[in-house]
Amino acid sequence: MSNIARHIAIIMDGNGRWATERGLRRVKGHERGAEVVRTLTTHASNHPEIEVLTLYAFSTENWKRPKMEVDFLMRLLNNYLKNETETYIRNEVRFETIGDISRFSPALQEQIARLKETTKHFSKLTQVLALNYGSQDEIARAAKSLCEGGEEITIESLEKSIESSRFGPVDLLIRTGGEQRLSNFLLWQSAYAELFFTPTLWPDFTPEELESIIDDFKKRQRRFGGI
Repeated sequence: MSNIARHIAIIMDGNGRWATERGLRRVKGHERGAEVVRTLTTHASNHPEIEVLTLYAFSTENWKRPKMEVDFLMRLLNNYLKNETETYIRNEVRFETIGDISRFSPALQEQIARLKETTKHFSKLTQVLALNYGSQDEIARAAKSLCEGGEEITIESLEKSIESSRFGPVDLLIRTGGEQRLSNFLLWQSAYAELFFTPTLWPDFTPEELESIIDDFKKRQRRFGGI
């Protein structure tokens, strides 16, 4: 029986380098990257196996970038969620987030809440954006919550307390852009994920390459610690 890519997670890396290679401002890479998010989400919504697509959109470490770039990313995210609402509806995609969005502007938080409410009844695909997200922070917050509640910290109790756990374990984790590291992304949920690293920069990533990776994924042996 071949593997099923129920939950795919992607570290979308390479927007800035894509723009720089073309003599463009880095923000142009982010704009192009947002278009790829739309294309991949639409493709995944029509895939017979994919139920959850989690995308690393903004990490807790991304605040270290130049303020101008961070401000642009916030505007881009807000505009994307507003302009792509019809795409979510047309493709019956439920929108969710993981991470601490309290640091975002009230307007952006409201836009996020609005899209969640609008799409909450869809079940064709769940798209999860990791926003101001860091896996170590997520695990630490879950452990703190258990301690404050007087609960014993076990694998089972942590599993229930970690925010991203509600979307199930990651089956296939992809990183674009050539780097080969997880960058603090879904460390708990990717414990037994199959990892794929591609040199393709995110703005050049296509549904065809995704399908090629899924085909490779199906051929791998997943033992989950067994024989």
